Amino acid sequence: MRQLHIGGEAIQSAMRLEDPWALELDYTRCMLAFLLFHPAPQRALMIGLGGGSLAKFFHQRLTGLRTRVVESDERVIAAARALFHVPADDVRLRVEHGDGVEALEPECCDLLVVDGFDDEATPAALVSQAFFESAARALEAPGAMVVNFMNDDPDLDRHLRRIERAFGGATVALPALRDPNVIVIGLKGAGDEARWDELRARAAVLEKSHGLPFARYVERLRRMNRCSADALLLRTT
Repeated sequence: MRQLHIGGEAIQSAMRLEDPWALELDYTRCMLAFLLFHPAPQRALMIGLGGGSLAKFFHQRLTGLRTRVVESDERVIAAARALFHVPADDVRLRVEHGDGVEALEPECCDLLVVDGFDDEATPAALVSQAFFESAARALEAPGAMVVNFMNDDPDLDRHLRRIERAFGGATVALPALRDPNVIVIGLKGAGDEARWDELRARAAVLEKSHGLPFARYVERLRRMNRCSADALLLRTT
């Protein structure tokens, strides 16, 4: 196992040497729950590279997706290239050094992935109301933003309220299966609800395609979101 640490003991990324393209950390696998709501993204903007686990997965498995990654630390990019098997740029993957906040432009993507940490803390610039408003504008509709938080973040409720405000309430939260993380998905252009039978059917297809427990992600959605017996309520306004 190879791990990436930035500024402390927290594991920012992990890679199993015998299978460098797999998603080793549970929370990264759970971040793919966005596919239950937005199954065929075309253009992704990723803020934060880390060891490149998601970027590599997107590149290998989501072949219809073009991914732009913006990373603020050139040392992280160098480490990801040299030690974590992040491939060279091509027509479907571009990794660049820069400010992820400044990378947001209206309708520049239909998938936005935000996973930026300094040790165990999320930078303030990535959790402000202004950032989430810009994130919502950056998405085409239909589109999804997926954000990773630690479950013991004292400001988690405030972050959730800000995302709900930016996305008109269309926000769902998913506790990771094993890691101490909460994955939050903001949806643009979504309806008022997502039926459980439709989510389960989509999960079965995704499990077959990617070998990940999407059915468990569906059931996990009951923990932190409003729902009825028939549907997950997306709380659009």
